[in-house]
Amino acid sequence: MSPELVAEIYRNALIMTLMLGAPVLGVTLVVGTIVSVLQAATQVNEMTLTFIPKAVAAGGTMWLLSGWMLDQWLGYTREIYYLIENVQAVF
Repeated sequence: MSPELVAEIYRNALIMTLMLGAPVLGVTLVVGTIVSVLQAATQVNEMTLTFIPKAVAAGGTMWLLSGWMLDQWLGYTREIYYLIENVQAVF
């Protein structure tokens, strides 16, 4: 296995991690910002008011995008298994 192939696998793994994590983190960031602005406007500083909406938003995003996330993850896993088969055939 060449160093270029290892670097490409590592780069693809990082890209896959970002692709799967970015939507959930983005929605959580937006919801957290909205809740923080509402807390500043109403002067209610309760920690549970920030946690619960973000948890619900993260769970909802994962539920809505679960099909797409699973397709992306399975596609990457198939590529890795294909590379493993090819490496085994070389040796």
